[in-house]
Amino acid sequence: MKTLFVKPADIERKWFIIDVDGVPLGRAAARIASIVRGKEKAVFSPHWETGDFVVVINAEKIAVTGAKATKKLYHHHSGFVGGLKTVNFEKMMEKHPCSPLELAVKGMLPKGPLGRKLLNNVKVYPSAEHPHAAQNPQVIQL
Repeated sequence: MKTLFVKPADIERKWFIIDVDGVPLGRAAARIASIVRGKEKAVFSPHWETGDFVVVINAEKIAVTGAKATKKLYHHHSGFVGGLKTVNFEKMMEKHPCSPLELAVKGMLPKGPLGRKLLNNVKVYPSAEHPHAAQNPQVIQL
């Protein structure tokens, strides 16, 4: 069996649209990360960008189960002494409704330059309106 080497010009990149209204956060993030990574293609390679583009709509209506709305915490550090900031899921959704989903997808992608490049292929919008209609995205049901 020969090793398959695909040139970047030969990779067919598609656009998909996913509506996450009422879908659990982890399920949506796992499916989005799989599509962006290209794991559903026959030409998948772990060190190449072979995945597709994903447009996520209705991010402000994503669901979390149990008491995660109040108990799920997001941390970031300002870089100064005592600069650890903590925000729960509810407050994060009020200020930045796209951030919890973006952070969940980011955590499921590889770390390093490839992961940062793949994260640019995910477009998250809080409502059903998006500027990517010209790419004719295919709808995926979760």
